[in-house]
Amino acid sequence: MSEQTQTPGRTARQVVVVGAGMAGVQTAVALREQGFTGGVTLIGAEPHQPYDRPPLSKAVLLGKAEGSAFDIDFDALGIELRLGREVLGVRPEDHELDTAEGPVPYGVLVVATGAEPVRLPGAEGVPGVHLLRTLDDAERLRPVLARQHDVVVVGAGWIGAEFATAAREAGCAVTVVEAADRPLAGALPAEVAAPMAGWYADGGVTLRTHARVRHVESGAVVLDDGSRVPAGAVVVGIGARPATAWLEGSGIELGCHREVVADDRLRTSVPDVYAVGDCASFPSGRYGERLLIHHWDNALQGPRTVAADIIGETPVAYDPVPYFWSEQFGRFVQYAGHHEAADATVWRGDPAGAAWTVCWLRENRLVALLAVGRPRDLAQGRRLVEAGTPMDAALLADPSRPLKTATL
Repeated sequence: MSEQTQTPGRTARQVVVVGAGMAGVQTAVALREQGFTGGVTLIGAEPHQPYDRPPLSKAVLLGKAEGSAFDIDFDALGIELRLGREVLGVRPEDHELDTAEGPVPYGVLVVATGAEPVRLPGAEGVPGVHLLRTLDDAERLRPVLARQHDVVVVGAGWIGAEFATAAREAGCAVTVVEAADRPLAGALPAEVAAPMAGWYADGGVTLRTHARVRHVESGAVVLDDGSRVPAGAVVVGIGARPATAWLEGSGIELGCHREVVADDRLRTSVPDVYAVGDCASFPSGRYGERLLIHHWDNALQGPRTVAADIIGETPVAYDPVPYFWSEQFGRFVQYAGHHEAADATVWRGDPAGAAWTVCWLRENRLVALLAVGRPRDLAQGRRLVEAGTPMDAALLADPSRPLKTATL
């Protein structure tokens, strides 16, 4: 991507942020925290007050919380909210957004529209088929769980496992169908994901692998082998993709996953346009490749870089250690780093047990780790990844040794 000059300054023209999720909200807040005195407008497609998404698959879904709105006084910060307003396109040459309510001018634009769930072909419009991405999705699913329907989850990824956990807690009978040979097939290596298959049975969930959906009909999911899985409700969790269709034809460069291609300051190919969060990829010097991260922590960290660049500071290149967590089947799973860059794997503990960690090394330096029930390993390991500290693989393999003491 070509280098560009953006000089909006601390008292810049109007900044308009499209997307009122974590990345968009934190960008608006970071601008004020870093001293920006110009206008800030936050546009969200949903009518609800901006909210956090992780509780949707947990407390909100189970009725333990009514919502997860951010505890932010937008009025006090001078942030204008325009909610329930879908952005249809952008014309960078005019510095204008197109919406159903008319054009919206901007001085600086921040694209923070996140990701949208991949839909199951042929299942749209079939009664009883659900997604779990928005507050409205969670609200529609709450009575389904309360009535303790037989539930079929399509996809054994992170969201599928979390929803299956919540549905079992609600007393539903749950079957998870997965086209691959194991859970988390697209996220983790086979030897790491394989032990997790047993978690489903431990949680009272039936897991069917090599199970590709042929179609969904009223009351059942029909698989490619002709078998029918009874389903009072179907929840689809087969992945997400950047929500960038509205950028088509704008001249803003999109990557192979239809994400916005950003540089190491999260600037796009078009002047005065930034992109942050799930909808954007960025070059990682640490890992030597472009990363597209669909996790909460990325949406929290990136806005600080965007805000610093908008106000005219020179931010440190955006190159975080990716991090996320998941609670499923009574286990707390945490991951930091990027294991695809590794050339060696070291286990700490028995993956058949309740607590273990797997570490990935490249040239004896820790590049990623996944910790199950070992939060101290994760906390220490994340710092070691950030520092690029050389590790002793033999010492690292001893689960009784603090990870931070396994250095060369």
